[in-house]
Amino acid sequence: MTTSKTPSERRTHLVRLAGDLFAEQGFRATTVRQIADAAGILSGSLYHHFDSKESIGDEILSGFLDDVLAGYRAAVAEAGDDPRGAVERIVRSSTATLSRHRAALTMLQNDWHYFSGQPRFGYLRTAMKEIEQTWIDLLERGKADGVFRADLDARLTYRLLRDILWIPTSWAPSKSWTTDEIVDGLLRLLFDGIKAA
Repeated sequence: MTTSKTPSERRTHLVRLAGDLFAEQGFRATTVRQIADAAGILSGSLYHHFDSKESIGDEILSGFLDDVLAGYRAAVAEAGDDPRGAVERIVRSSTATLSRHRAALTMLQNDWHYFSGQPRFGYLRTAMKEIEQTWIDLLERGKADGVFRADLDARLTYRLLRDILWIPTSWAPSKSWTTDEIVDGLLRLLFDGIKAA
């Protein structure tokens, strides 16, 4: 016996299919017809769920950034006055969030210039500024508290860490390392370095 999907399940399925296509082909190169074909429906049927391709992209990207920011805010709140603990929580939270939103991350990496130039996606810049400012505030607080090196360039460190955190999402699945092992390795590198004591 087969059960039909509810409208919300269908919508979620369409978003997932579209996200995979956007990540693989690029947002601008993917057509509504291709999304409908992948879903096995007529193009017109897609418009019962979304008014445009941009609406689908919007749902993917806003969901991703809401998840990222929720993790950041929780990490800062849970760590209290411990900037190192907050950084560790953010690294762990980011890794988990990015693995759940690979399509959204790929869309941002590949089509950032397009999205950031569209008024509809103006929230992307606002979210990215909050993400950056959270890192900078924690790194500067850690410097002031003597937890991090006094000569640490907070903006450069943020950019390096952000890019490092985004890289594993493009790695092929590996039997060599689990996600936790990758995160632990990054945190050891970040806090302990590679120089012998």
